[in-house]
Amino acid sequence: MSGHNKWSTIKRKKGATDSKRSKAFSKIIKEITVAIKEGGDTDPLNNPRLRVAILNAKGVNMPKENITRAISKASEKGGTNITECNYEAYASHGIAVFIECATDNEKRTIANIRMHINKYSGTLGTNGSLRFIFDRKGVFTIPLGTLDQDEFEMAMIEAGAEDITLEDETFTVTTALEDFGLMQRKLEELGIEAENAELERIPKTTVKLDIESAKKVMKLIDLLEDDDDVLNVFHNMEMTDELMDSME
Repeated sequence: MSGHNKWSTIKRKKGATDSKRSKAFSKIIKEITVAIKEGGDTDPLNNPRLRVAILNAKGVNMPKENITRAISKASEKGGTNITECNYEAYASHGIAVFIECATDNEKRTIANIRMHINKYSGTLGTNGSLRFIFDRKGVFTIPLGTLDQDEFEMAMIEAGAEDITLEDETFTVTTALEDFGLMQRKLEELGIEAENAELERIPKTTVKLDIESAKKVMKLIDLLEDDDDVLNVFHNMEMTDELMDSME
């Protein structure tokens, strides 16, 4: 089951995405707010989405008091109304970009997204235009630690894992969308805490660009990721080692 996970050729190394802790905390707070508004329960045992948000908060070393404060604030009546919205676009050179947002002002958000995309010669598409490019998958990252690799992989396969890779002492386990909850429960039964658990949009095929073209696309990706209303940005450009090295 272990082998090459194509998602590893899309995402940048973890160190590059964790550099701005305050930005990460802000996005986690929005995820907690949306989870409570949607699930209607502040108990993570009864609210799977909140449970994932708290897990991801721990993954970026968010202090426990910050998590508790975010849950309390989100549960207040008359609090800020955060809604989710998605945007689909093409960057230069035909790179598909899927943008997930959480915002209290959709007009502001779409105006900013459009401005970012136009700045780097991209085009904003209509919702649904990228459905044929991305599959929605559950992705779990789990430290190897003292786990027995063979036993762990067998347990993951039984829980519906589609792909398991081990790189830099960390497992990446990919599941179908409908098996995300099953995998969560399996890990809880085994007493294994994931470092991160998310529903991600994984491209069915990737596009490899020359270094200079790819760096221009990454400027747009970085700009979108830095927007306060943006939670996640997915794309189908292949992140080669040469490109990642050139950006360090």
